Amino acid sequence: MGRALRFLLFAILLMVLPFILLIRISVYTHTEYAMGAYTSLLVGGLSTCILLILYFTIIHQFITGKLGDYAGIKRRSLIAVLIVLLYGFHALFFFSSGQVKSQDLRLEFLEMHPLLRLSTSTLAYMDEKLVLTDAERVPEDYRKMGLPSKSSSLHYKQADGYVYALDLRVKGRSEFRNMLITLYYRMMGFKTLRHDGTEDHLHVSLYNHAKPHAR
Repeated sequence: MGRALRFLLFAILLMVLPFILLIRISVYTHTEYAMGAYTSLLVGGLSTCILLILYFTIIHQFITGKLGDYAGIKRRSLIAVLIVLLYGFHALFFFSSGQVKSQDLRLEFLEMHPLLRLSTSTLAYMDEKLVLTDAERVPEDYRKMGLPSKSSSLHYKQADGYVYALDLRVKGRSEFRNMLITLYYRMMGFKTLRHDGTEDHLHVSLYNHAKPHAR
């Protein structure tokens, strides 16, 4: 039973790894080299394609005992590219209505930086109870919440037109699950902060080179 469980966990890790790699390399490229959103995604996507092609080649060799010819490698490459494109398109532009605090947030989701969208959609696939509670704000929103208005916030739309921060619900969820979500975002290269000013929530932000100290 223990051996079967280890094999199952290993198989799940292998399936998830390409998409985790997609996010991590994209965020790393953005953070370290200040590349644009879709350029960073392209670098991450190419890395994921290479890993998927390697997977397909290993499976093909295991089944047939051969690496395959050029046409076979070309087919595997095309399949890998299609998988990454379809996954990325869905993660970037679609978010479940059951995982937002209000329906207005589905529109705000599209205003978020693509790397925030990709990482949050990926997490939402694994955690169906994940709830996005806030994304884009304007200075007046802080006054409405009884908080001092901030001159610089990553919840504001930045110079490139994207929002660099989001809030996730933690109330009513186990601290262990909240810890795992925090760990996930930090491992992917995002900043996290637990806020309990208005409502207890997890604040997640992407590094902004124009405002390195903003949150």
